[in-house]
Amino acid sequence: MRLPGRISAVIEILADLEQRPRPVSVALKDWGQSHRFAGSGDRAAIGNLVYDAQRKRLSHAFAMGSESPRALVLSVVVRDWALEAQSLNASFTDDDFAPEPLTDEELARLTAANPLHDAPDHVRADLPEWLAPKLAETFGDGWIEEAAGFSARPPLDLRVNTLKSSPERVTKSLKRFSPQPTEFAPNGLRIAPTPADGRLPNVQADESYQKGWVEVQDLGSQMAALLVGAEPGQSVLDLCAGAGGKSLALAAAMNSRGQVFAHDADRNRLAPIYDRIKRSGAHNIQVRPPEPGALDDLVGRMDKVLIDAPCTGTGTWRRHPDTRWRLTEDQLQKRVDEQAAILADAGRYLKPGGELVYVTCSVLSEENGIQIQRFAQESGIFSPIEMRNRWDAVFPGSRFAAHVSPWGLTLSPKLSGTDGFFISVLKKADPA
Repeated sequence: MRLPGRISAVIEILADLEQRPRPVSVALKDWGQSHRFAGSGDRAAIGNLVYDAQRKRLSHAFAMGSESPRALVLSVVVRDWALEAQSLNASFTDDDFAPEPLTDEELARLTAANPLHDAPDHVRADLPEWLAPKLAETFGDGWIEEAAGFSARPPLDLRVNTLKSSPERVTKSLKRFSPQPTEFAPNGLRIAPTPADGRLPNVQADESYQKGWVEVQDLGSQMAALLVGAEPGQSVLDLCAGAGGKSLALAAAMNSRGQVFAHDADRNRLAPIYDRIKRSGAHNIQVRPPEPGALDDLVGRMDKVLIDAPCTGTGTWRRHPDTRWRLTEDQLQKRVDEQAAILADAGRYLKPGGELVYVTCSVLSEENGIQIQRFAQESGIFSPIEMRNRWDAVFPGSRFAAHVSPWGLTLSPKLSGTDGFFISVLKKADPA
């Protein structure tokens, strides 16, 4: 397929999403199954176009004066993929699968010098209007620029598993992908995002992944695990472990000494952890499945409890851009209630003087600072530590790249080059 045919396919997929709302990944899979003639390069380019249209949906629609699938795709190809409008139009004339030629109005809009000069703030930020004041609350005066960071393509971040390998060895193994050291995590590597129709490599097919030398993990998630401050010999409960990414990072940071207890209330989310532990070679992770009494023997024994809390996922908009358009205030409130319940339960597993580490991949204050402030005040025995001091201890000599409040710190694509994460560490008081 040439570009005109790919554009037609994207228009078809976006129109189908309007009729049958569902995750973009599902829509792309459905399209691929019904168009098996499309090669892997075609599917990658079409997927990139669909996701790019979701990343800047509002600003592209405003620039084109239309939110139709056709308008969005044309704007992406010209403005984000840097194709000249007249050349694009010419390519439509000799391709049987091309869309209709550009209209005079489309050409005018595609060549306009500053199409967003009078756009509302939430349009320039590319997010639903009801979310605009919430990002302003988190990021302050620069919230529009911060929001723009969530509309860019993400890199592919990797964490080298030091139980089996080293950054140098993995870098050599993946040399063809040009991985680079990350700014903060000492065992992190980054493969830059690809432009236009380029594809990020399938690292999971590489021998370095198969042998357990490396895991796919966003730099922000790696930093959150490091900020837990887990030390060899300690006992750590990963209460919402999911597929186990942070459990594996904690085990490596502890050099397989001490114990990591991995638990999740959702058995399906927890299922991948068993193969990942086996591949990693970690010997200090004990999985506690969601069964009655599974954690009873841990009460009052833990040095650290990590809550990687269920959240709206607003910090992952670079990777899942369509989710920002499906998020509702009711869904936000549901997550806030779930987080409060988990926080209320988690503290009982800590020994006096232990630390409760609360992490979300959200940038909304209701899930983050407001949640922690409420919990600290209601508990009476938990106090947030100064996160700037923890940062300096974990990342000595590095620049401070986070938004900080008395209740925790927030990472972002613009400031730290990561997904959006909130991290708070609270210390449990000794008994009087």
